[in-house]
Amino acid sequence: MDRVRLGQSPVEVVPLGVGCWAWGDKRYWRYEVDLGPQDVVDGFAAALAAGLDFFDTAEAYGAGKSEQLLGWLVRQAPRPTVVATKYAPLVGRGGPAAIPRALEASLKRMRLPHVDLYQLHWADRDEAPIGPTMAAFAATVHAGQARAVGVSNFRAGELRAAHAALAAHGVPLATNQVRYSLLDRTPETDGVLDACRELGVTLLAYSPLEQGVLGGRYSPDVRPAGLRGDAEWFAPERLAAAKPVLELLGSLAAAHEVEMAAIALAWLLAKPGVIPLPGATRGAQVTANARALSVTLSDGEIAALDAVKAD
Repeated sequence: MDRVRLGQSPVEVVPLGVGCWAWGDKRYWRYEVDLGPQDVVDGFAAALAAGLDFFDTAEAYGAGKSEQLLGWLVRQAPRPTVVATKYAPLVGRGGPAAIPRALEASLKRMRLPHVDLYQLHWADRDEAPIGPTMAAFAATVHAGQARAVGVSNFRAGELRAAHAALAAHGVPLATNQVRYSLLDRTPETDGVLDACRELGVTLLAYSPLEQGVLGGRYSPDVRPAGLRGDAEWFAPERLAAAKPVLELLGSLAAAHEVEMAAIALAWLLAKPGVIPLPGATRGAQVTANARALSVTLSDGEIAALDAVKAD
């Protein structure tokens, strides 16, 4: 399976990742209620069976539980995997000086000698001023604890500043992880996608299926249970407005004999420099998502998806 580099870093991945936010997260994803350890094991196994190798977690996911689960799984995996995690610049944590300790804690939870991609989870000019923070991240690369550095939820200006700050320490900025899907095309209009391409930074698209909406799982009358169902993107009016997008996805899915989710992901895969990170809560879901890698959308199909908008 073809692999791509994360930006100008040495890290190469299959260009469809697996997001691990739900793994161990009880508050939002209802871990141990709507999914459990066996679902995580099945999802990981399905990813490997489909040829996927890139797994994205964070210390904030499930208060470290996601890192623990992923670390346990990759240590037993029959082939190499690529692991990404994130540092959360929480108020009062200690600023850039806290980053080395935080990475050591993440590595301890995962029981891994290093992480392939270490990311700043969000920008915060007070808790994580870009210059000193990128210097601390670059130091993790020079120390052999991380192979590459990324950021998350960075705007175009912040992205450029981080890129320059890292370059001063001889480390390329590999990635910027932002929300991007058929229902949220903000990176196309706020300058982030253009900045990523100009600087050679890979855009990692989180929530590429809008947490299941683009897979056709939800409607104004069918929403997730618990806190997730109260999120703004599951508001009945927003689900109703998604109808034109879902109808086109359904039509293209039937034509390609895949699930709707695979078409939504294939649309992102057709964008140069973009890698989707759909979440994984079931093995069958991962298998369906991975079919996106075998879908080749025509220029006309891509244009139709580019043009379709929520009402």
